[in-house]
Amino acid sequence: MKSLLITAALVMFFLAVQGESKDIVKTGWNLGALPVIAYNSDLGLEYGLLLNLVDFGDGSHYPNYNRKLYLEASAYTKGSGIYRFYYDAPRFINNIRLIADVSWLPDRAYDFLGFNGYEAVYNTSWEDQDAPDYRTRMFYKYDRNLFRIKADLQGKLKSSRVKWTAGLTSQTFDISAVDVDKLNKGKDEQDRLPNVEGLYQKYLNWGFIPEGEKNGGHILTAKAGLIYDSRDVIAAPNRGIWTEAVVVVSSEALASDFSFAKFSFTHRQYFPLMPNRLTLAYRLGYQTTFSGKTPFFYLPMIETSEMQAAKSEGLGGDRFTRGIRRNRIIGEGIFFGNVELRYKLLRFTALKQNFYIGVNPFLDFGQVIKKA
Repeated sequence: MKSLLITAALVMFFLAVQGESKDIVKTGWNLGALPVIAYNSDLGLEYGLLLNLVDFGDGSHYPNYNRKLYLEASAYTKGSGIYRFYYDAPRFINNIRLIADVSWLPDRAYDFLGFNGYEAVYNTSWEDQDAPDYRTRMFYKYDRNLFRIKADLQGKLKSSRVKWTAGLTSQTFDISAVDVDKLNKGKDEQDRLPNVEGLYQKYLNWGFIPEGEKNGGHILTAKAGLIYDSRDVIAAPNRGIWTEAVVVVSSEALASDFSFAKFSFTHRQYFPLMPNRLTLAYRLGYQTTFSGKTPFFYLPMIETSEMQAAKSEGLGGDRFTRGIRRNRIIGEGIFFGNVELRYKLLRFTALKQNFYIGVNPFLDFGQVIKKA
């Protein structure tokens, strides 16, 4: 049975922005830095630093930029982390845009809730330590190491708003059961994780995960597509359309361990309800596998023309269908959408930076349309 999952929420955030009429027009290189500090009872203490370097050149393209370099290094004491280098040059060579990404993403407790959304039973009490039928807090987890090298190019066709995109991505996945002994180090006896099978191990025993996929593997994908982009500002648009269609192919003939092909279509549109103050934004996405079979560990991946964050995975989590458990909705085909009201409550400048405090009420939804 196909089921639709919907979430709605109100989010308030505080951001440094790239400007509008009353903002400081920036030139040259600008540096932004943000420390990372958090704590998870199972993964430990998280610490790290984010650096964002943006080159606005002579300011003639502001608020758009000439180059951007993003560096992130953050880690939990039990081994999870994000180590990322990201480079974006809209005018790399003759107005051809280069987007490059090199990332190592170890995750000692990666979410795995089965396939096909609601068709996979999710019993919250199995990971609730106070519930009578508690199994383990790691029941819906496995250990994933991902190393990624990615390079995308974009260039304009006859129209300045229509672009082509092409790219290569190499991803190496190392999959295993959660290392309970490692996570238990330093814990009091009452907080220790029991050494019992989780869903990943049960799926292996039941034959739902093929033997050749259970430990991950190497996937090399080639991508090609078209983009229509009429946004007024790349980073925080107030008006315009951003639509893309891409085909992604993984083939054993291209040194990949698995062969499959996917088609992905995403449409985004922005409406200024109050100029420079209130924007209505929505996104509709569709993705399907039209050739071959996707290995289970690659099913969460959502293909786009460019990767804007360290991960492009879902549905569920903090980017696609927010408010739902990460990877709750995965299958060979998915449909999803978001609607947001982006309200800039307060704008100000400080330390030669442009800031705003914003409120974003949103509605998200997603559905599996082709079963894994």
